[in-house]
Amino acid sequence: MTIGTTMRKNYRKAVVQPKRQYRSNEAITVPEVRLIDENDTHIGVVSIEEALAQARALEVDLVEIQPQAKPPVCKIIDLGKLKYSEEKELRKQKAKQKKTEVKGIRLSLRIGQHDIAVRLAQTKKFLEQNDKVRVELGLRGRERQHGTLARKIIEDFVKAIEQEYGIPTYVETPVSMQGGRLSVIIGKKM
Repeated sequence: MTIGTTMRKNYRKAVVQPKRQYRSNEAITVPEVRLIDENDTHIGVVSIEEALAQARALEVDLVEIQPQAKPPVCKIIDLGKLKYSEEKELRKQKAKQKKTEVKGIRLSLRIGQHDIAVRLAQTKKFLEQNDKVRVELGLRGRERQHGTLARKIIEDFVKAIEQEYGIPTYVETPVSMQGGRLSVIIGKKM
């Protein structure tokens, strides 16, 4: 490393869901708790010593599951099994989530009719998968003088999706120009 240069680190970190912290056994400090046994039967309000004795007799843990309640709700359960079942439930929920992606389609000023038909078919496939589509048209050199023509090509492309394939769409971001590139993001109406 030379003098005057700095090293950059990637400071992005994965977003980690905070794990729920349970107090168990002797960590529970309140004098009375509302007790639920291992069969999910409500026993009622008992002293902490009595609840701990019942948990020890069954050789499992006394876990505080609702600390905000008055008195706190505790359950006789194996703490390891409880944490495992919660992690399993989180994994199931994460697997069911579908992340919407933004797919890209590129056009040009001199695009032919067959190429437009191919791009329309690709866009139809992306929209049917509930993805959003960014339609881009790049202008190079003297093509930049024809911004209105480029805007018309993009608008006609978006209209053609609804007309040819009957897919109801909406424009998420209107046609905008950044640098020498016009773009629009469309999605499928649900």
